[in-house]
This record gives sequence, structure tokens and C-alpha cells, in this order.
Amino acid sequence: MNTLLLDSDDVDEHAVLAAVIDAVEEAFGAFERGDTQMPAKSYIDLPQYNGDFRSMPAYLDTGDWDAAGLKWVNVHPDNPADHDLPTVLGTMIYSDPETAFPLAIMDGTTLTMKRTGAAAAVATDYLAVEDATSLGLVGAGVQSYTQIEAISEVRPIEEVVVSDPDDERVERFIETYEDRFDVRGGSISEAGHCDVLSTVTPVEDPIVGPDDVGDHTHINAIGADAEGKHELEDALLEAARIVIDDHEQCTHSGEINVPYHEGVLTDADIHGEIGELVVGSKAGRTAETGNTVFDSTGLAIQDVAAARVVYERASADGDGHPFDIVGVDDSA
Repeated sequence: MNTLLLDSDDVDEHAVLAAVIDAVEEAFGAFERGDTQMPAKSYIDLPQYNGDFRSMPAYLDTGDWDAAGLKWVNVHPDNPADHDLPTVLGTMIYSDPETAFPLAIMDGTTLTMKRTGAAAAVATDYLAVEDATSLGLVGAGVQSYTQIEAISEVRPIEEVVVSDPDDERVERFIETYEDRFDVRGGSISEAGHCDVLSTVTPVEDPIVGPDDVGDHTHINAIGADAEGKHELEDALLEAARIVIDDHEQCTHSGEINVPYHEGVLTDADIHGEIGELVVGSKAGRTAETGNTVFDSTGLAIQDVAAARVVYERASADGDGHPFDIVGVDDSA
């Protein structure tokens, strides 16, 4: 019995966004129903290397399928300059819950990008206006590409405005999508006045305020991933309907972490978790809703759900590199 080794190209090919979006939505529902096990993310801090390791295990049971896995990921900011390596490197181990056999070992970096885009798409589907046709992006880095790909799966996006201080990155983004969308560079306010806005920057001082968005813009706040980071001004958050992925993670290191710890926001200002929208216990967008914000920190159950999609599709297509890691004799 072999384990399947799947590199970044394999993951990119088989993490079909429509399927990953469905799987992530099911994972959010399982989380809300209590049908998941997801220990808190653990850290190994390595100040001598200006980096850290993070361990993200999870199990989920949707009722139709169950899955288990572990993502081992890092953040080493000096990697690009000192070692010609990415800042973040992720590895996913996907296992059979019944036997614990390691079904696959796959690239976790591409997987993370896909599941993050999928989470924004799920939130957009519940919180954006039904006839949303325009998408704004603040930040033109790698995650902006997954955002447009995923969100265009759930809304008929036609117009895209991307804002980034790096003109070269904006131009690369435009060149990538000019044959598919009416895409142009613009200011933060121009991007924010689209029907949907995704913010994908690492800033610590907010750059999007109440005047930078439309009356009914839905915002996917993706960039904040550590204490002290936030992209949206307090006044915008205070006026919006806020939906989070997980209370502990979002209040610790998500978009709301700074105003929450300063007492500007409280639990009363949080409309609910995305899983509550999925199972129907809380409403998404209603006729009276103005701005909405999805605070996405990324959950291990999303990685496992996405890994299942990749493994099942790669296995069906005979892709990847099988190898015998356990030493099971199939002929016995």
C-alpha cells in the first residue's frame, strides 16, 4: 500500500476551486455542529533563525465523509534574501482516519492559498449582494490571484480593480486577467467601492476606512495573521456586520484582534461565525444589511477538507508519485 507524494503542481491541478469551495463550506458546517476535532495551533519559536514552526492538526466528519490530517508550516522572513527560499513553506500529511495510514504527503503552500480563497468565496456567497459583478483587491500579491479565481466561482464577476503601491505587481496582475475580466489598477477607494473587496496585505496600520467602501460592499479581510495586524479602520468594523471563522483565532490574530483587545469591539459586535451561516442558525446578508466583513484566519479543518479534494482527484487520475513509506507488503 503506497502513500501518494503530491508536489505544488499536482496540488494546483487537483485543488479544483469549485470542489474545494464546497468542501470548505462543509467543513465550516461540521465545525459549527461540533463534528470536528481541531486542537489549537501550536508554535515552535526559533528566534536564532528569525522564524517559527506551526503545527495544525484536524479531524472532521461531515456526515458524508470524514478526513484527518496535519499541516506543518513555518514563517521565516529571512528565507528569500538569505536562502533563496519562500518565507512560508507548508507540508500537508493527509491520513485515513480509520487506519491512520498516511494516504498522501503534499505541498501545503499551494493548498493554503487555495483553501484561503475558498473560505473567502464561501463568505462572499453568504454575505455579498446577489448580483455582485465587481471585485476590488487591496494588495496584488500571490493571494490576490486565488481570491479572484475563487470569488468568481460564486459571483458573476466582470469588473476588477486592484490597488497596490507596487506598480509592477499591479501590471502583472492586469496582464494575467485582462482576457477574462475588465481589470484595471486603481486607488484603495476605487477598489473598495466594488461589490466585493478582498484585502490581502500585511499592514499594521489600517488602510481602508468607512469612506473607502460602498454602502453594501462585502469585505473579505484576509491579511491579518498575527497580533497587531489589521487592515480595516475601527469605524468601518464598528458599523459592519462582522462574521469570523473562529473566535479564539480571530480575537488573537485576526482582523479584529487590535480593536477587540482595546475594547473598541466586544463579542456583542460579532454577528457570528461562518459555520453558523452555513447551518442556517444565523442570517447572512438581509435586505437591511450594509457593509459586511469576513475575518478569515484560516482553520486546520479547511486544510484537511482541501487535502481530501486533492487526494481523491489525484488518485482517480493516477497522478502523483506513489511510494512505500510504511513498508506494507501488499502481497501478504
